[in-house]
Amino acid sequence: MEILTTALNRKFSGLSKALVIQTRKYARLAEVGKLEQPKLTGKYETGQLILHRVFGYRGVVLFPWLARVYDRDLPHHREGDEEPTPGVGKEVRGRTHTFYQVLIDQRDCPYIRAQTEAVTFLGNQESSRSLYAIPGLDYVAHEDIMPYTSAEKAPLQHELFDKFLAYSPDKDPPFVPQETLRAWQNKNHPWLELSDVHKETTENIRVTVIPFYMGCRESHTTSVYWWRYCIRLENLGSLSVQLRERHWRIFSLSGTLETVRGRGVVGQEPALTRALPAFQYSSHVSLQAPSGHMWGTFRMEREDGYTFDCRIPPFSLESKPDGGTAIPPDTA
Repeated sequence: MEILTTALNRKFSGLSKALVIQTRKYARLAEVGKLEQPKLTGKYETGQLILHRVFGYRGVVLFPWLARVYDRDLPHHREGDEEPTPGVGKEVRGRTHTFYQVLIDQRDCPYIRAQTEAVTFLGNQESSRSLYAIPGLDYVAHEDIMPYTSAEKAPLQHELFDKFLAYSPDKDPPFVPQETLRAWQNKNHPWLELSDVHKETTENIRVTVIPFYMGCRESHTTSVYWWRYCIRLENLGSLSVQLRERHWRIFSLSGTLETVRGRGVVGQEPALTRALPAFQYSSHVSLQAPSGHMWGTFRMEREDGYTFDCRIPPFSLESKPDGGTAIPPDTA
């Protein structure tokens, strides 16, 4: 029977454990496991099976990262302030928060509104300008994880699952890291490393940005530095909103300021509705300087015809020596 779509991208209620599969003739429920109580404190271990609270896909935790989160919506105290002041337009202090590198079940990739190539890097050959991607990876905030258990020895379909994890029924979770996972992490840490996360909300549209340094391309005359940035938009309101245009400002340490305007993002004009409130994508930027920063707006159109500019929080583009400095994952 041909599978047309799934309902994995819907938010899960507290008691459910099922994946809905719709075919041309009927819909049926297929059990994938049993939900566990989410952790309010502490962290999830390598091998923990998860459902993504927003995008609904099945995944498994590889390892955690401790990131600095700069949330421009949260009030903070500045010296001399009697009352907290909003972070917009002022220095925003980072607060540490745990994110997880996860593998995504390949069966769910076609149905989620998020790009599933969260890790990209430059080719190793100096003569090559190619960008390489590792498919089926994502970064997930602690509060977006819904842990579950499964009786299956191979509950997740991903080409790296068996290479990275081994089934051990006497462990909790019952999937333990293999040496190949640690070796892969050590080899690719410059492209995996997550350090800063930036957030801001405008008119109930929450924008989250995570930048990553990808490396430098050098020639006899110039050096070109590359970054990837992952952007998630989430509609926190009740009215549907559609992204129509993007407007970027890109400042380089070399002194240049570039303006970029265009329709939509990655060839799409995604709608953020009550049923599908979130959309996530990645893009890349290059500078002829080792650092810079970006900021901008998305032009949004609400279902009642109201249009507004949704702010993209400013974020730094910082290079690292030798393609990246090893910062170990959160092991606290």
